Amino acid sequence: MSSLSRRTMLASGTLALGLAAGSALAQAPAPPTPPTGRGAGRGPAPPPSIERFDPALDALIDAASPIEKIDADSFQWCEGPVWVGGADGYLLASDPRANQIMQYRPSAGMSVWLHPSGLQTPVDPVIFREPGTNGLFLGRGGIVAADSGTRAIVAINTATKQRTVLADRFEGKRFNSPNDVIVSPTTGMIYFTDPPYGLVNNATPQQRGEYLNPAREMDYMGVFQLAPDNSVKLIGKYNLPNGIGISPDGRTLYSTDSTQGWIAHSLDARGNKLSERVLIDLKAENIMPRGDGMKVDAAGNLWISGDSGLGIFNAAGHRLGRIRIFGSAPNCEFGADGYLYIPNGTGMLRVKVKAKKIASRF
Repeated sequence: MSSLSRRTMLASGTLALGLAAGSALAQAPAPPTPPTGRGAGRGPAPPPSIERFDPALDALIDAASPIEKIDADSFQWCEGPVWVGGADGYLLASDPRANQIMQYRPSAGMSVWLHPSGLQTPVDPVIFREPGTNGLFLGRGGIVAADSGTRAIVAINTATKQRTVLADRFEGKRFNSPNDVIVSPTTGMIYFTDPPYGLVNNATPQQRGEYLNPAREMDYMGVFQLAPDNSVKLIGKYNLPNGIGISPDGRTLYSTDSTQGWIAHSLDARGNKLSERVLIDLKAENIMPRGDGMKVDAAGNLWISGDSGLGIFNAAGHRLGRIRIFGSAPNCEFGADGYLYIPNGTGMLRVKVKAKKIASRF
C-alpha cells in the first residue's frame, strides 16, 4: 500500500479495513534517513504524522494532534530524555557527542544543565565517539544515567549535580559503553544495555576479524541487571542491544536486539530473569528498522523508536499506531505536562498524548 493511498484511506475513515490481520499491518518503507540531522540535500522534510492502525490508539493519543518542533539545533545528537518533577517540572536530555545534558523548560526553552555529563577527563578522539551520557531515568533519589564516556552506570544528584559511579565493570572487565537504562518501579532494580556505540571503531570480531578499539575489554554485548547493593548480573548476550523498558508491574523487561527485534524477558517478584521470548519480530513486522530506545506507559503499552519514528504496541506485541517523523527518533519520554517528547537528531519534538508515565516507588 503506498503512503498516498494510506492517507486517502485515513481521510475517508476506512483504514481499519484490511488491517485486522497482523500480517496485513506491514507498511510502505520509511522515508530515507538524511545523511545529517538536518536532512541536507534532500529537499523539504515531509511533515510528521500520526498513523492509526487500531482503534485502541485513541485512548493513548489523538491521531489529529499536531507534532511540534520545540528545538531545532541545540544538540549535536539528542538522546535519552527524562522528565523531572510535576506538571511544572522540566525535561533533561543527553547530548552524548557534546558531553553534556540539556534542560528544557516550556517557559524558558533550552539551556545547558550539566557539562561535562560523562567523561570527566580530556576526550581521546581515538577512543571515544560519544563521551557523554546517553539514557537517563529517575531513580536513586535523582537521575540514573547510562554514561558512555565513563563506561559506567552513574547516579546524578539533581540538586548538587554530583555524580556517583554505581558500576563500571562485570567480572573484572570494563563495560563497552552503557547506552540505555531503566529502574524497575516495583523493586528498584536497574537494567541497562551495553553496546559499543560510544567507542570509535566499535566493530565486533565477527564483523572485522579483530577489535579496532584498544579500550574495549568485553568480547560481547549484553543486557545487565544492577541490584540495589550495586552487584551486577548478566541478563543475556545480544546483537547490538540498545533500548530498554519495563512493564508497570515490574514483571516484564523489554530490550532490543538488532537481528531479532524486541525481546520480552519474564522476571520474578524480585526482578530476576526467568525466561525470554521475541515479542516483536523485526523481520516479520518490517516497520521499525534499527530499533533504538523505548518507553512503556502506565497501561503497559510500548512506544518504540527507530529510523522512521515511534511505533506504538500493546503488551501483546500488537501494533496500534505509529508517529512518523523525518529522520530518527532515538527515544521518547512522557512529560507530566501531558506531552510526549521525542528527540529528533539535533533537536526535539513534542506531541500531546493521553498516555501517562509509569508511577514508581523508587
